[in-house]
Amino acid sequence: MCSNHSTVRGLLKEVPAGERVVIVDTGASPEHFTRGTTEFIDVMLVVAEPYFKSLETARRYYGFARQLGIPKIWVVANKVRGIEDQAAIEEFCRHHDMEILAWIPYDASLADAERLGAAPLDHDPASAWVNTTSLIVERLLEPESV
Repeated sequence: MCSNHSTVRGLLKEVPAGERVVIVDTGASPEHFTRGTTEFIDVMLVVAEPYFKSLETARRYYGFARQLGIPKIWVVANKVRGIEDQAAIEEFCRHHDMEILAWIPYDASLADAERLGAAPLDHDPASAWVNTTSLIVERLLEPESV
């Protein structure tokens, strides 16, 4: 995995500042923090589901990102099924001084798309997941976001 991280780090280093938006979907592992893959990151989205282990993992990764000096860090709450899930995530994030960018509702169409080997956008362009992720992209492209 070292060579993979080195390659990604090298590619990110070559992207001209302010010229492009590059989205890197890293694995759910702290390895990208320790291998320097995050060295050229301006914004980090930490995905958290409404379960204790997921929230604790998000807290640790959020902390790693702070320690590394990543300028903007947000939580994206994922697979939110209702008010109880939302309240649990809000309380946890508030307690740990973590800012929430967006709420992605639980969406069964994602599992359907996965079973079919289709992209969620192609499978169900009107799904809640597609709509919410589109709003996240719009927010990230706002100049004051970074």
